[in-house]
Amino acid sequence: MNNFIVPIDFSETSKNAARYAAHISTLVPDAHLILYNVFDALEYGSDSSPLGTDAEEDASRKAIVELALESVRTELSAITNARISCVAEEDNHFLDALEKYVKWNHIQLIIMGLTGSTRLVQVFMGSNALNIVKRAIAPVIIVPEHTHSTSAKNVMLLTDFKDVENTIPIDSVKEVLNLFHPKLYVVNVDHEHYVQVTEEYKTERAKLETKLEEYKPEFFFIRLFDFVEATNQFVADNQIDLILTFPRKHSFLSNVFKTTNTTKLAFHSHVPIAAINV
Repeated sequence: MNNFIVPIDFSETSKNAARYAAHISTLVPDAHLILYNVFDALEYGSDSSPLGTDAEEDASRKAIVELALESVRTELSAITNARISCVAEEDNHFLDALEKYVKWNHIQLIIMGLTGSTRLVQVFMGSNALNIVKRAIAPVIIVPEHTHSTSAKNVMLLTDFKDVENTIPIDSVKEVLNLFHPKLYVVNVDHEHYVQVTEEYKTERAKLETKLEEYKPEFFFIRLFDFVEATNQFVADNQIDLILTFPRKHSFLSNVFKTTNTTKLAFHSHVPIAAINV
């Protein structure tokens, strides 16, 4: 069973991510979608009675959340024949609850949405999405707010061709590629020099080509100052459905996503971005 979990807070952004998950589940044998919501636990007084509400109201909250999840499941059932489960958990610590669920239920992918640029700064940079990726619980597919992608047939792997053995988690990459069996494009964007003429590049490309040979990757090298423009243009020209990136400590998420270019890429990408942690 290939288990994909979609955190749902019932915003249009999270429901859009769920629709994307439903579409790509049609590409994956034995796909199982899990719609997952964590609602706040109540605080209790010294006499063990709930504060701020009564016990009957507390008991009904989970039923209300489950009913809302069922509504999303009904919509997704028109897209995919995959099994869809609804899970509502009461917990004040979303990340801890999600991490525990992912580990105990053998989740292959976490699929979650991002809101528009102002909200993205708040949510992605400082809260749930960033922290989910940093924890390296599982590969995370981040679905931008206005993305309406329905496939994963053409995949773009972005790399700087530096120490590929330690900066690209090949086994995890293969697990994702084996879900979708896509056409694979390995892409480097470099504004300083033509990377393909360097000895370092030749060595690193040979390593990567050997490790990914079963997928018959095509290699591309783009010399353009604007990283975001180059990436988005390649996406458009080659009908890319998914971008693979590789966060690593003190680099991708902690530094690069704070730069203008990559922030713009996250804001303006028209396709989902998969973060596979090193």
